[in-house]
Amino acid sequence: MKQIINGKMYNTETAQEISCDSNGMGCDDLWFVEETLYRKQNGEFFLDGHGGPLSRYSRPNGSFSRSGARELVPLSAEEAKAWVERHCPVEVYIEIFGNVTE
Repeated sequence: MKQIINGKMYNTETAQEISCDSNGMGCDDLWFVEETLYRKQNGEFFLDGHGGPLSRYSRPNGSFSRSGARELVPLSAEEAKAWVERHCPVEVYIEIFGNVTE
């Protein structure tokens, strides 16, 4: 998927996939969410997120209804670190961002 956001190109085909996480619900569930973290060649991070009609990725679909959708979401380095902390093993964090003091 490709998308231009604020004058910058985000492309899942050319970026490095870091990790993928979902809420464990089936893709036909209204609350389904799946996100994949990517790093661009220039070091910027972004999420490829999609979800069902009751997820944070839903979009209005006519009067009083919503549908599931997919979008690319740019992340700052701090937002990417927080996402990795919540969704990945410690080893992934260290591989991407380096060691952390105890």
